[in-house]
Amino acid sequence: MKALENSLVEDGKAAGAGATNGRKRTSLKELAAYLGLSQTTVSFVLNDAPLAKNLTEETRRRVLEAARKFNYRPSYFALNLNKSGSDSVGVIVPEHSEGYFTVVMGGVERYLLQKHYVYFTACHYWKPKLIEEYTRLLINRGAEGLLLLNTNADFDTILPVVAVSAHKEKEGVTNVVIDHAAAARLAIRHLFETGHRKIAFMKGHRHVIDTESRWESMMEIAREFGVQPTPERTVQMRTSSWSPEVGYEPAKRLLNATRDFTALVAFNDTAAIGAIRALHEVGMMVPRDVSVVGFDNIVSAEFHVPSLTTIRQPLNMMGRMAAQILLDRIANPEKRYAPTILVKPKLIVRESTSRVKKTAM
Repeated sequence: MKALENSLVEDGKAAGAGATNGRKRTSLKELAAYLGLSQTTVSFVLNDAPLAKNLTEETRRRVLEAARKFNYRPSYFALNLNKSGSDSVGVIVPEHSEGYFTVVMGGVERYLLQKHYVYFTACHYWKPKLIEEYTRLLINRGAEGLLLLNTNADFDTILPVVAVSAHKEKEGVTNVVIDHAAAARLAIRHLFETGHRKIAFMKGHRHVIDTESRWESMMEIAREFGVQPTPERTVQMRTSSWSPEVGYEPAKRLLNATRDFTALVAFNDTAAIGAIRALHEVGMMVPRDVSVVGFDNIVSAEFHVPSLTTIRQPLNMMGRMAAQILLDRIANPEKRYAPTILVKPKLIVRESTSRVKKTAM
């Protein structure tokens, strides 16, 4: 017993000092052995579980004193010996940023809060190895399901998975995605009906999984309306940032190639804001000289000057829907779910678009 106590004291000191020297922390098993009690009894006391009320005051006192003495920190599994689930999910995202991810996560958080679930977030910065690593890590932390934002499920897992804005069908995964064909039609029709024929297009980053689907839809619908996207009127985002720089830099390259366009469809609202700055610097006013259409309808789109005409992607609702489906899949593992759920976009017309000038037609 004395040897066990000495060992626990040493482990407790290491844990209390925040040591990273490889010493294992005091375990529930060791604490229970020291007290001469079962692990379940110790867990009940430390978690203040209802069944702990059936224990004597002396037993509860001994457990709490020993936990303090050895600076015991319960592991996730020790905390949940008396629970059937962890009431937690893992959220894997490319990165935290203002705009898209903030709005989606607002919907996710509110629904999980309502259902008394917590979540762990991991950012992979588009590194495939990190996605796989975080998947294992979140499972080890007790996550009951995984929610992916703008991330394909390029891994195998026993957990239910729901993805927002992913496009790869996979067994056991539900994708909540915007209808890109409908979105492209709304943008092109609006510009076409306001007289624009010379339309420039900004493509998204190569590593963003929405890029190809949105681009293919935009090009197909443009051709339907008789708009020919010429090479000099197309440009791709390169900068890995979520500031307006992502649109400013490609817009500068576009302007160096040609100024013979009356409208620009940006990949998203943040890029549209950057593009407007680049246009302003060369004396092309929005919308007097060039109309600009964004995508997403982020919070700042309405308050930018000029306010942005954009394709509203109901991000908050998509986040809430994804969280709801994930919890439903956790509760009903045998139930079958549609692999893809298409969400309809909406055109929001504001100040950044207007009818084309007759001299530019």
